[in-house]
Amino acid sequence: MKNQFNLIATVAAGLEAVVGRELKELGYQTQVENGRVRFSGGTQAIIETNLWLRAADRIKIVVGEFPARTFEELFQGVFALDWENYLPLGAKFPISKAKCVKSKLHNEPSVQAISKKAVVKKLQNHYHRPEGVPLQEIGAEFKIEVSILKDRAIVMIDTTGSSLFKRGYRTEKGGAPIKENMAAAILLLSNWYPDKPLIDPTCGSGTFCIEAAMIGKNIAPGLYREFAFETWPWIDSQAVNKARQEAKATIKADVELDIAGYDIDGRMIEIAKKNAEKAGLENVIQFKQMRLQDLKTDKINGVIISNPPYGERLLDDKAVDILYNEMGKTFLPLKTWSKFILTSDENFETKYQQIADKKRKLYNGTLKVDLYQFFGERVKRQMQ
Repeated sequence: MKNQFNLIATVAAGLEAVVGRELKELGYQTQVENGRVRFSGGTQAIIETNLWLRAADRIKIVVGEFPARTFEELFQGVFALDWENYLPLGAKFPISKAKCVKSKLHNEPSVQAISKKAVVKKLQNHYHRPEGVPLQEIGAEFKIEVSILKDRAIVMIDTTGSSLFKRGYRTEKGGAPIKENMAAAILLLSNWYPDKPLIDPTCGSGTFCIEAAMIGKNIAPGLYREFAFETWPWIDSQAVNKARQEAKATIKADVELDIAGYDIDGRMIEIAKKNAEKAGLENVIQFKQMRLQDLKTDKINGVIISNPPYGERLLDDKAVDILYNEMGKTFLPLKTWSKFILTSDENFETKYQQIADKKRKLYNGTLKVDLYQFFGERVKRQMQ
């Protein structure tokens, strides 16, 4: 099996730089592209990045890239790849996904079938199995993906399994939750640090608050979940266990955090509390049922992060207009607080009655949204 891999961290559009920065902080050289960040490393890199990346979707091994203008070219390109260095005899290897964009090849089921045929033939040759005798796929699963963009194919193996946003703590969710990795990315884009107070006044199931607490306590986001690569025979289970133990040892259990989540819906507050408890953070975050309009605080230099209900989510247009207007009035006295508000409403600033200092286009799933950023006036804290 291989010692070094070309790897890709896939990421939602608009968040590539966040994942690139995370990878650099882990010590990797990166190449940022649309929807992904490239890097390289050994099996330790596969383990470490799945365990620690907060804003990525998945980690994939790049098996190879080549032109694919015809089905014959696709077959030969897939066949030429060194599958014997990834797939042990007996492995399951479904072509789980094919995606064709702006390419002569556009029949995705045919791309899957031809790619499968090419991998089978390569493994039959390598393992000296006669043609016509099917390979037994009874071992560990390696999900293969084929993506063709502008007649160029990239063939990958998914190391992650369920997307990295599935941390394992969300037992229940509200009507329109934000994904955990997007919440983490927005926190990393904000000017919040663990020594600042943080409030989510429309907290729903508590995702922003829980992700902030995990950042503040330095809890690896993948610490309490499993990954696809853990079943692979060439991944050392002792190395995985060691990485998890080292991650546990770096948790900053003694760090004091000031994180609060409020919501008008008492049922959502109970869900948020259960999710925090599942994450082991029930004593770190204050959750309370409260109207946004009742938010007041004497604290300074804090950060408000909000993913309020908007048209595509839970409220009708009139209710949204009222909410945004009241949000602007409620937040206005909090001069030293920075506010980061995520919404798809392009007229948000008019309704909020303030112009954002900065605006960033993101995608919440397939929905285009904007992160409106209002920076607070910095005030020095008094010495105690």
